[in-house]
Amino acid sequence: MIWFVVLIGLVAGERLAELVVARRNRDIALAQGGIEVGQGHYPVMVALHSGLLGGALAEVYLLDRPSHPVIGPVMLALVLAAQGLRWWCIRTLSTQWNTRIIVVPGLTRVAAGPYRWLRHPNYLAVVAEGFALPLVHGAWLTAVVFTVLNLPLLWHRIQIEERAMRVLVGSPAP
Repeated sequence: MIWFVVLIGLVAGERLAELVVARRNRDIALAQGGIEVGQGHYPVMVALHSGLLGGALAEVYLLDRPSHPVIGPVMLALVLAAQGLRWWCIRTLSTQWNTRIIVVPGLTRVAAGPYRWLRHPNYLAVVAEGFALPLVHGAWLTAVVFTVLNLPLLWHRIQIEERAMRVLVGSPAP
């Protein structure tokens, strides 16, 4: 279980790095006249994502979940792929990337990197990681609960994001 604790710790550290990037980008966007929308769901999202990390650890420890010799490595590969996709998104969006929904009027929708093929590739990374991370060590209950709770939250967030892009930027609807 020690290696799983280390993995969860590394993911938590990665989340903290994301928050540093997001704070910097928020300050840049606000200085450019950016408008934040959809703040109401943000605390729920933070709690859910924190619960993913804590829930996976608790389930493995309290319910003595074993790591499956085939599923575990496959899920670890999926977690690593999700991290790669997430950071590709962050790099592609540059200062427009954020954990919050902040739209700068006048900027155009990014259509480079993974955004050439998917409208919301970062959310694909979130879904993949939320499902795969707990399954690295057999925490199937956490994977199911996170996924079931996260899907309507992501749907809600995407609706807010799309509406803000249409209204503030004039971006075409999907």
